[in-house]
Amino acid sequence: MEPLASRFRPKQLSDFLGQDHILGPQSPLKKLLLSGSWHSLLFWGAPGVGKTTLARLAATMAHSTLHEVSAVSSGVKELREVIEASKVRIRLGDAALTLFVDEIHRLNKSQQDVLLPALEEGSVRFIGATTENPSFEVNRAILSRTLCFRLEALGQDALLALLKAALKAENGEASEEGLLAIVSLAGGDARRALNYLELCLSFKETVTKDLLMRVGLDVPMGHGEHFDLASAMIKSIRASHADAALYYMARFLEVGDDPMFLVRRLIISASEDIGNANPEALSVAVACASGCHIVGFPEARILLSQAITYLAASPKSNRSYQAIGKAIECVKKTGRLPIPSHLLNPVTSFNKELGIGRGYENPHGEHSSYRKNSYLPPGLRGQKFYMPSDIGTEKQLKLNLEALRPLGDDF
Repeated sequence: MEPLASRFRPKQLSDFLGQDHILGPQSPLKKLLLSGSWHSLLFWGAPGVGKTTLARLAATMAHSTLHEVSAVSSGVKELREVIEASKVRIRLGDAALTLFVDEIHRLNKSQQDVLLPALEEGSVRFIGATTENPSFEVNRAILSRTLCFRLEALGQDALLALLKAALKAENGEASEEGLLAIVSLAGGDARRALNYLELCLSFKETVTKDLLMRVGLDVPMGHGEHFDLASAMIKSIRASHADAALYYMARFLEVGDDPMFLVRRLIISASEDIGNANPEALSVAVACASGCHIVGFPEARILLSQAITYLAASPKSNRSYQAIGKAIECVKKTGRLPIPSHLLNPVTSFNKELGIGRGYENPHGEHSSYRKNSYLPPGLRGQKFYMPSDIGTEKQLKLNLEALRPLGDDF
């Protein structure tokens, strides 16, 4: 038999529960769906929040034939076939097909590029769905051609209404406490809530909290947006709030996301947020990455905890991060300025005759006067990108640079 979650999927927009922030009476998306005037849409949200349902409703309301493609099991060949079929329909005077690509983030960037010509010329209606942040996982060219809407996890009221409607349709009985327990377990996922309800109904008795416990339902909290958790963790480290950082790390691990993603973020944070205020932080983060590979999980959670608490407790400086940003901005503004000739290598005799390399003195020389030379291109002499802070180790680095910078290049 078809699962309850599939059988109870809304058939019209008025039956769609939740997502009032994008489907309210005067919302742009609702107006687009009602008018059928949309061309390319992208739905972003955790599993079970209605992305596929909304895609099917959008195609139905636009009187367009829907072709569903899962990026998990399909490739470029199927995408091209649907696009070509849509072009044929248009040439015959029919409406364009709607191509729905579920889990679009599973397509690599070159596979996603196949969609661009069709989106540009409007030869197919397009809807993409993803559980991952589109800014990271979807080509910018596709993002610029689509309207992106974020679907939120369903709230308690929406899930309760859904469960009660399904319960009535199935002629089942449940206590309010039992339904609230299902809502709590579902974590905002409508599909999961209906699956739990269907399991309980199979026992042919009233759905109660006691029944849920007897069934043995014990699932991790639902969350498909690991970028949010990682962001919260990093910002907590930046604010030296070790407890909050540990909390978000624990939530990330609890939902079963890839821990190595967190490790990579810690390495970035060690350099971006702590930098030269405590250079050891980068060594700790890299050692954590290496250690996690060696010992594996779940033991690696201990290494992660040590690294996170160390980073949170470290003095902070983002001056190195700011410095490279300033340098890149300068390069973009001034272009390819000539490198001072004394910094170039005279690799041929002709180069030497031209004076290339002349005047260079190795700083290690006992009587070197290298500090009198300028190391930046003409026009940038005295330009400062790196401005060390007076925090932690960086304070001593500042004193070192003040003593060692070329003469005339004072802070």
